[in-house]
Amino acid sequence: MNTNFSRLSGGDKVIMAFAYTILGLFMAAIILPVVYIILASFIDPVTLQNSGLTFDFSKWTLTAYERVMSNAQIWTGFKNAMIYSVLFTIISVMVTLLAAYPMSRPDFKGKGFFNVMFVITMFFGGGLIPTYLLISNLGMLDTIWAILIPGAFSVWNMIIARTYYMGIPHDMQEAAEIDGASEMVYFFKILLPLCMPIIATIAMWQFVGMWNSYFDAMIYLNDAAKQPLQLVLRAILIQSQPEPGMVSDMQSTAARAQLAELLKYATIIISSVPLMILYPFFQKYFDSGIMAGAVKG
Repeated sequence: MNTNFSRLSGGDKVIMAFAYTILGLFMAAIILPVVYIILASFIDPVTLQNSGLTFDFSKWTLTAYERVMSNAQIWTGFKNAMIYSVLFTIISVMVTLLAAYPMSRPDFKGKGFFNVMFVITMFFGGGLIPTYLLISNLGMLDTIWAILIPGAFSVWNMIIARTYYMGIPHDMQEAAEIDGASEMVYFFKILLPLCMPIIATIAMWQFVGMWNSYFDAMIYLNDAAKQPLQLVLRAILIQSQPEPGMVSDMQSTAARAQLAELLKYATIIISSVPLMILYPFFQKYFDSGIMAGAVKG
């Protein structure tokens, strides 16, 4: 890399140095808050409020994690969020892949019409109130289907999957047809195994999107036993209302406020653990799959 940099002209070196500086600032803007939250979640709330971050381990505590881990609503929300995210990812990936396949076929009649219809939905929607009325009339209010079904199909993901399909040589399908493979056999046994990068990419996007989502659950779910972790986290972060029992034994108002602040950091870390565990398993597919749209338009 240093050899390549030394071969650049003076103007190119300035541009590269500027680009790396901007990139470094972006990385710092992302990494530093994460590091602060991780460290702050372990520090005694009084020390954190008075002195800020410290590496004096005698001032560190696991109180926030103990209270978060012992709270039943946190675990209920965690379980619900995991169930919603896994089921939503499976449904969304299957619907997207099945919709993208005919759109990638040059012999599919009506392809132009469906393309226009799909693109229109990317720019225009019914709005919150009509959508709520539709969910209500379908009898899906306060059910898991109100979370899973409405956003299961993504036109953007369909376009990316269609583009990936189009990059696979058509000769493979012709060879499969000669060998007697039906359309379904070709799709499930030949095409899909070749599409693991784009499948992993779409699955990662959908899982993360559902895991971080709280708005639909806030609108459509009334039963606290069905609410995902994000609504619990929202109450702690935005409304500054930790779950009952997490700070109820604190007598001092100041102490309660300090512990509530500490609980915010611990809850953020715990809610981020599944994503940090998930990403390394998808990384080898993610890098290639995310560039699928640049291969063929």
